[in-house]
Amino acid sequence: MSTYLFAAIAAFLLATSPQQARSDNTKLTVIVFPGVQNLPMFAAQAKGFYAKRGLDVDIKFTPNSDELRNGLAEGRYQIAHSAVDNAFALKDKANVDIAVVLGGDNSFNHLVVQPDIKSLADIKGKTVAVDAVNTAYAFQLYEMLRQKGLNKGDYEVKPVGGTGSRLEAMTKDKAMVAAMLNPPFSIRAEKAGLKDMGTAAAALGSYQGTSAFVLRSWGAANTDTLVKYIEAYIEGLRWSLDSKNKAEVVNLLVERLKLPEDIAALSYDSTKNEFNRDGAIDMDGVTNVLKLRAQFEGGTPASPQTRPGSRGGRCRSAR
Repeated sequence: MSTYLFAAIAAFLLATSPQQARSDNTKLTVIVFPGVQNLPMFAAQAKGFYAKRGLDVDIKFTPNSDELRNGLAEGRYQIAHSAVDNAFALKDKANVDIAVVLGGDNSFNHLVVQPDIKSLADIKGKTVAVDAVNTAYAFQLYEMLRQKGLNKGDYEVKPVGGTGSRLEAMTKDKAMVAAMLNPPFSIRAEKAGLKDMGTAAAALGSYQGTSAFVLRSWGAANTDTLVKYIEAYIEGLRWSLDSKNKAEVVNLLVERLKLPEDIAALSYDSTKNEFNRDGAIDMDGVTNVLKLRAQFEGGTPASPQTRPGSRGGRCRSAR
């Protein structure tokens, strides 16, 4: 695996003077997976944090990681929020030069199984559901099973798409015995009678889940827009995590994710302490992501800080 320069947002910030004129109504299409991880963006839209910076942001839900990665690479989307492993996959598989500009969360993932699975060892010889066989949360699943004595090849892996699709597959087909799910899908799974076998965070330690990334060329050409976007995201994050806004936040999740109020409230309560504060990137978590990618894809774990021909760089959170 090649090494990477994990892009420093500071480079974009230094290129922009705060006195630069703002262009109103800059349109951005942002691609995301459905879920609570999008709360800072939902808030930035609803509270006008994007609009006051002259941004018109359209948030699109992706059905799977292939559409997210391909759409970003092809320019259909300007910004992607998903597992940071998808940024590495774009570099690894398609040699697309990506800059990671924000953190997000630790993935919020739970390993959910059918009710007749008594232990993870019971998954041997059965089928697990993933988004795609070589993406972040699939690697989480493989590692959690490996820790319990199951290697790839001891079970069948079926790609079915994003988190909602994995939950649907498990509820419709009991042959799909396990999947990684995050709220609200993990909460819906338990209410449907599926069993929670623990969190990825408890099994894996530090983990950088959702992050924001862009084509490096787009970021360099649209510095002012990118900085405004990051400012609005962080304002939305801080607003969302302020306990006095909980009722409004829950209503926002009900509206945007089409959730019952009780599931929206449980989803918020179970994730609010696992967001990366102020959009910071967990570098230990990134290192763990790269370790898992190398472990299940082959090669030596890459450094998040350097790439060939560079002197190295360190990603800093926007302040």
